[in-house]
Amino acid sequence: MSVMTPAARVEAAYDRIADAGRPEIWIHLRPREQVLAEAAGIDPALPLAGLVAAVKDNIDVAGLPTTAGAPSYAYVPGADAPAVARLRAAGAVVLGKTNLDQFATGLVGTRSPYGAVRNAWDADRISGGSSSGSAVAVALGIADLALGTDTAGSGRVPAALNGIVGVKPTKGLVPTTGVVPACYTLDCVTVFARDLRLARTAAELIEGPHPADPLSRTGTPLPPPPARSRIAVPAPEHLQDMADGWHEAFDAAVARLASTGAEIVEADVTPLLKAAELLYGGAFVAERYAAVGAHLEKHRDLIGRDLDPTVASIVLAGREKTAADWAADTARLAALAAAGRAVLDGCTALLTPTTTRHPTLDQVAADPVGANARLGRFTNFANLLDCASLAVPAGFVDGLPFGVMFTGPAFSDRRLAALAERFANPGLDLFVVGAHLTGQPLNAQVVQAGGTLVGPARTAAGYRLYALATAPPKPGLLRVAGNGAGGAEPGVEGEVWRLPAAGFGTFIAAVPPPMTIGTVELADGRHVSGFLVEAHAVEGAPEITRFGGWRAYKASA
Repeated sequence: MSVMTPAARVEAAYDRIADAGRPEIWIHLRPREQVLAEAAGIDPALPLAGLVAAVKDNIDVAGLPTTAGAPSYAYVPGADAPAVARLRAAGAVVLGKTNLDQFATGLVGTRSPYGAVRNAWDADRISGGSSSGSAVAVALGIADLALGTDTAGSGRVPAALNGIVGVKPTKGLVPTTGVVPACYTLDCVTVFARDLRLARTAAELIEGPHPADPLSRTGTPLPPPPARSRIAVPAPEHLQDMADGWHEAFDAAVARLASTGAEIVEADVTPLLKAAELLYGGAFVAERYAAVGAHLEKHRDLIGRDLDPTVASIVLAGREKTAADWAADTARLAALAAAGRAVLDGCTALLTPTTTRHPTLDQVAADPVGANARLGRFTNFANLLDCASLAVPAGFVDGLPFGVMFTGPAFSDRRLAALAERFANPGLDLFVVGAHLTGQPLNAQVVQAGGTLVGPARTAAGYRLYALATAPPKPGLLRVAGNGAGGAEPGVEGEVWRLPAAGFGTFIAAVPPPMTIGTVELADGRHVSGFLVEAHAVEGAPEITRFGGWRAYKASA
């Protein structure tokens, strides 16, 4: 995937680190010479050869300390976590370990004794957490990809705030062996990249069960999304508490997705938002105490120095939860999950803003818990409800990145990626009326160009259709003054197909004369590219407009 040699890419990464002036990204950075020596042995045929990676410092990298953002917690693992080992086996080279919200508890990126990680676009704003350093390393072009973790949104919120892609796989697809747990049953290893396809490629390369992880699993991927996918979006009342301009940015993203042929439906996502509240407001916070509570109890004297006081207060509160609390919240979560499935029944995915705002460092310092809670509004429920999720860039508001998120049921990972690809590259519409229609002799050309059927359509009034003497037989569509349909129901029947930009260009370049591609007005008011014919080619050709379309004409013959 890289045109640079592995060694050249490593050199460029270290040069970028020096230029960036962001030392807070790293907790442990490997010596350049050591990484160069490793890069020299990379097989160039490997899928990630020549790419450099950063790893969140709650994920084990052999020989480097794992701190989880707390120096007092540090240990040196003898082996890579499976996710890291699989990245390396695919040809990636690890630069080092990145900063994070301590014990992966937070969505802000400021809860670390190693310093707040500043946003890649605006150093006065937060990077988002807890996978702060990993996201910023990718956003600044230092690393090609990075590993993070996600329990409440840590693999998605920092992606949105830094303008990159964040992949949160279905729970268990990527083993969490070698990961310091935040909430053991909810944690996911995630992938950041600037490019959607690279992010998904890396995510698939690190998937697969591991014998040391009893929660790792496989599942049958859900089928690809249909061309006319039904996408749920939150009802307006669920979108009110967002920063200025963000609602409008989300509306634009929804319109962009609709332009790909998706059917947009508003949904009352109250059950999902209620489930999200349980992550920190319910008994599930006890998992955080089970993970690192003993360490905090033992080192209470370090709170405020080595140990972040906000993180300590959240984790230690988990000690107060009882088994009865856990049982009650588990039952409540099951009910909310059922209600959430009912809300999204028949939908391919849910589209939401990834988060609600982009606070400054000062705003988070003034209200560390409240600011954090607002950031997780649309992310907190995903792991509780066993969802896959994918965060992608969706433009800018006031010069800062804005992102959206596709969320679906377990094992919808590839389906979400296909939807995100359509969103990122919505493609171009093409109106066809003859041999390229579904089932006709040249339809394969449209399919081979990457086309997907949007649906049947009809031209506006004023078009005439002629039978041309070509092989195979084709009609010619020509716009004239007046009603070409002779006063009957106006317009000529055809189909709209959507092609990716590259496929569209290749396709139209091969269109032979006298056929041409021009703008066609449809009966519903849309203007799309479509097949037309040069006027001279219809001289002497029989007009077949009265049949309404090519199929009807052929059926009459």
